[in-house]
Formats: sequence, structure tokens, C-alpha cells
Amino acid sequence: MRSTNDQTTGSAKITPFLWFDSEAEEAMDFYTTVFRNSRKGNVSRYGDAGPGAKGSVMSATFWLDGVEFSALNGGPHFKFSPATSFFVHCKDQEEVDEYWDKLLEGGKAMQCGWITDKFGVS
Repeated sequence: MRSTNDQTTGSAKITPFLWFDSEAEEAMDFYTTVFRNSRKGNVSRYGDAGPGAKGSVMSATFWLDGVEFSALNGGPHFKFSPATSFFVHCKDQEEVDEYWDKLLEGGKAMQCGWITDKFGVS
């Protein structure tokens, strides 16, 4: 039996899903400039049926260094917390400093080398 979600299809079985109030497209634009080998994917917009304003972004997909992410503008119901965070593997201190500077822009430094970025993602 062969899985349809294996390495040969380029599709992972699990995709991180990020819930934003209204910043999904802004986050996609930001993260794809921070991480190398990244690209933007599809952007879906609300139609007449809503619940968002017609033409506003409903969801977006993007890849950060080969990892697919999905983002949703779902409203203010849920917020990010450090309970779920992303660990960025770096080869040396220079690379750590590069990501630190980029992700800290508009964000907040925390204990033990953690950052909460401008969207609240740790």
C-alpha cells in the first residue's frame, strides 16, 4: 500500500495551521522574506457569503524553507501562545543573529533566547 502523502509527492502529511485575526496575508508576506527558500502560495478571499468582508483574505498558503504553512483570518477568537512555537535550526551564531534581528522587528524578546514576533507567534 502506498501513501498519497509521501516524500515523492512533495506534500507533507501534517501542515502547521496558523489562526490570525486579520493578518494572514501580512504574515505570509513577512515570513517569506525572513526565511530563505520560501514562497507564497494560494490566497483565498471571502465572497458574498462572508463571514469576512467580500474580497478580504480568508486564507493563505506559503512555504518556509520547504515546509508548507496554512494561515486563516478567523477573527479574534484565538490567540497564539508560547505553548505552541517554532524552533528554527541554525548552523552558527551568525545565522541565529540574522533570524533574531528579523523576527524581533515589531516583536518582543523573551527569556532563554525566545522571541514573540509581531504577530504573537513564538
